[in-house]
Amino acid sequence: MTLGRSLWPPCRNPPGLPEREIMENRIREARPHVNRNEKLIFERSTPGKSGVDFAPLDVPPVSPEEVLGPELSRSEVEGFPEVSELEVIRHFTRLSTWNYGVDTGLYPLGSCTMKYNPRINEEVARLEGLATDHPYAPEALVQGCLGVLHETARCLKEITGMDAITLQPAAGAQAELAGILMIRACLAERGDPRRHILIPDSAHGTNPASATIAGYEVRNIKSDECGCIDLANLEHAMTEDVAALMLTNPNTLGIFESKIREISDLVHARGGFMYMDGANMNALVGVARPADFGVDVMHLNLHKTFSTPHGGGGPGSGPVAVKNVLEPYLPLPIIEQAPDGGFGLNYDRPRSIGRVRAFYGNFGMAVRALAYIQANGFEGLRQTARDAVLNANYLNSSLTGLYELGSCCPPMHECVFSDRRQAARGVRTGDIAKRLIDYGFHPYTTAFPLIVPGALMIEPTESASKEELDAFIHALASIAQEVEEDPEFVLQAPHTTRVTRLDEAAAARRPVLRWKPSHQA
Repeated sequence: MTLGRSLWPPCRNPPGLPEREIMENRIREARPHVNRNEKLIFERSTPGKSGVDFAPLDVPPVSPEEVLGPELSRSEVEGFPEVSELEVIRHFTRLSTWNYGVDTGLYPLGSCTMKYNPRINEEVARLEGLATDHPYAPEALVQGCLGVLHETARCLKEITGMDAITLQPAAGAQAELAGILMIRACLAERGDPRRHILIPDSAHGTNPASATIAGYEVRNIKSDECGCIDLANLEHAMTEDVAALMLTNPNTLGIFESKIREISDLVHARGGFMYMDGANMNALVGVARPADFGVDVMHLNLHKTFSTPHGGGGPGSGPVAVKNVLEPYLPLPIIEQAPDGGFGLNYDRPRSIGRVRAFYGNFGMAVRALAYIQANGFEGLRQTARDAVLNANYLNSSLTGLYELGSCCPPMHECVFSDRRQAARGVRTGDIAKRLIDYGFHPYTTAFPLIVPGALMIEPTESASKEELDAFIHALASIAQEVEEDPEFVLQAPHTTRVTRLDEAAAARRPVLRWKPSHQA
C-alpha cells in the first residue's frame, strides 16, 4: 500500500532476495562506505616509537625527582601510547570520517537549530588580537576586544528590543539560572519574595531545573489542544505567590503563542515577571521583538540563532537580555563606553547577582556571532528567519498523511509529528530515527516534547536546500512505507552502521566507562 501523497513509487522486492539486497533496493541515494576497523590509539602502541624528536639539551639536565620530589614525579605514564606521527594522523583522520556533522549534511535535531557555521566567522575569530589577547590584560590594551563585546551586546539589544544585556553565561541553561536569580534579587529587594515559577508542560527540561536551583518551586501549566498556553489554566495558577512565567516562544512544537500579549498582561497584573526561553529565536529575528510582546527577561543561544558552533557540547554562549527594571542585577562586570569612546569594565554594581562565569563569557563566540550579524545585516537576518519557517512548513506539509501531526496549528521554525500510526505496527519514534541513519541522515529529536506521544521533532533551519529537504522527505516517506510492509526490518535498523543496536538495558546496568589494557580488563 502507498501512504498519503507519495512523490516516489514504492520499492517492491521479489521474494527470496537476501536482506542486504532488499535494503539496497530500498535505499537508492545512500550507500555504506567500506573502511577499516580502527583500534584505540592505546592498542596501536609499540614500545620505542615516537612522533617527535627533541633537540639535544643546551643546559645541564635536571632530575624531576630532585626538583619536585619523588611523590610528584614518575618515570612514565602507564599505558601511554607510543606511536609515530603518521599513525596519529591516520588514526584521527580515519575516525573523523565516521562522524556526522553540520558540514556533512542535514542535521534535523528539533529545538537545536543545527544551522551551518559560516567559515567567515572562523576567519574573523582567528584574527590576531581577537584570538590572542589575554582576558586579564589591562583594559587599555584590549580596547578592540571590549569594543567587539560592546557592539555584540548593542546588536542583540536591538534584535530583541530589550534595554540591557550580559554576554557572560556560557550556555542557555546557565543563562536561565542567571535570569531567574535576577528576578529573585529584584523581588527580594521589593520585600515580595515569592515561592513559585510557572512552566508549561511543553518546556525544555532545563527550565524547571534552573528554577529549582534558584530556590523556587515549579508549578506546571497544561497546554491546550494546539500545544499553546491555556489562558484559563494560567488565570487560575497565576497567584500573588508566583515570581515568573517561563515561556518558550515559539514553543517546542514550533507554534507561536498567538495570545502572548494577553499572557504577559496577566502575569504583570499579578506582579510577576515574564521570562522567555529564546532557544527558538531563529524564527523571530528581524520579524518580532520579544520586548514588544511583554517579555521582561530572556536568553539567547548564540550557538543556535547566531550560527556559532555547537562543538562537542560547547563552547556555547547564552546572553541574557533584560528590561530596565532588572538592569541593576545583571552579572558583573558590565562593559561601558566612556564619552571619549573608550571602553571600560564597571565592577561597582552593589545590586548585581555577581559573576556567573569567569572572565566575560565565551569571547570567541561573541566574535563569531557579531561576524554573522554584520555579514547578514537586518534584511539578511529577517530573510534567515523567513527561510527557516518556510523550510519547516515545507516538511510539515510534505509529511502530513504519512505521520500524524503533533499540533493542529501551523508551525514556524520546526515541525512535530507523532508515531501513533507506526506504533500500531510496533514501530516507535526511536526505531524510525535509527532507520533514518541507513538513508544517510542524522536522526531528528525523538520523544520530545513530552506532550506529543512518540514525538518526531524536526528543525531543518534555513541552511537546508530544497533538494536536501526532498531527499529527507523521501527517506521518511520510504520508512513509513517500510513500517507498513515489513515492520521487523525497521525494528532491526540501523543496518549499515559500524555498530548496530546496543543492549540498552545492559549498557545502563553495566556501563563500560573507561578503557583498560587487556591484562587489566
